[in-house]
Amino acid sequence: MGPHPAVAAIRLAVRRALHDILNDIQVSGEHPDTPGHRPDQRTERLASPLVLVACSGGADSMALASALAFEAPKLGIRAGGVTVDHGLQPGSDLRAAEVVLRLRELGLDPVESAAVTVGREGGPEAAARDARYAALDTIAERHGATAILLGHTRDDQAETVLLGLARGSGIRSLSGMAAVSGAGGRYRRPFLHLDRQTARKACMVQSLPVWDDPHNADPAYTRSRLRHEGLPALEKALGKGVVEALARTAQLSRDDADALDAWASQAEASVRDATGLLECAKLYALPPAVRRRILRRAAIEAGAPAGSLFARHIEEVDRLITGWRGQGAINLPGKVVAQRQGGRLVIRQG
Repeated sequence: MGPHPAVAAIRLAVRRALHDILNDIQVSGEHPDTPGHRPDQRTERLASPLVLVACSGGADSMALASALAFEAPKLGIRAGGVTVDHGLQPGSDLRAAEVVLRLRELGLDPVESAAVTVGREGGPEAAARDARYAALDTIAERHGATAILLGHTRDDQAETVLLGLARGSGIRSLSGMAAVSGAGGRYRRPFLHLDRQTARKACMVQSLPVWDDPHNADPAYTRSRLRHEGLPALEKALGKGVVEALARTAQLSRDDADALDAWASQAEASVRDATGLLECAKLYALPPAVRRRILRRAAIEAGAPAGSLFARHIEEVDRLITGWRGQGAINLPGKVVAQRQGGRLVIRQG
């Protein structure tokens, strides 16, 4: 008799992700079978790559950790785990130590906990996310990990799309979370096509202890309100299937956004003068979606934090191109200033 359908589903998702990771290693040309490749520590890592799972102790990430522990050895992959202690709740260090113990009981190695300090920039949720990813990047580099698996589900994707819609952040925001992201494709999200209940069911039938983060039910957090009030209200008004439809919207939006990004990347060189400054007349001739992508990229290159740069900021800069009336400089996040000078758009640190 095979495993429970929920367990089979999460294992299949992880197996596919691990195969993708191995394929990416081979395509990169760094595989140890490459002719002339001399054995060294790097080769050993590639011969038996390390994949980590980021685990909070919740149902999604515990299901992911159990599937990784089951599937990785069959593919010659070393499997480890990491949990991040955000220090936002009393006893969070004890909770992190508990998660470390559970991951080791699953057979993962190496396993460690990382304590972080959460700032305030961008709000509590964004600040916690930034601190978490910074810690994960550091740990991945220290251990030479090829990839880190994240337990985001289809429900998380639907919430992300709705949050982007509410912020009016454009098609890239509506595209939600990518299945593969980060430098060199470090972050992998195998569960984006699975619902949250599948992960919870998989933990239950395997008798895996899970921790329900009280922040996930705290109405002080936007995502929590959306999860417990917003989405149920939408399903009540529109019927079941809202989550699946939003997840499909994310993929369609991502395809469109990727195409527009590629167009903007190709067009950028043609709208700069010999000194590298953006020419307003040439920018004006581009479709708005392409032009604004070029402006956003220029602002980020000048030092504006991507996470704090919203559509309204880019729209203000865009008016220097499309609605020029002699207006003054536009202040952007990160102390970046955009202004029009002699038919050129200058974006730099103020």
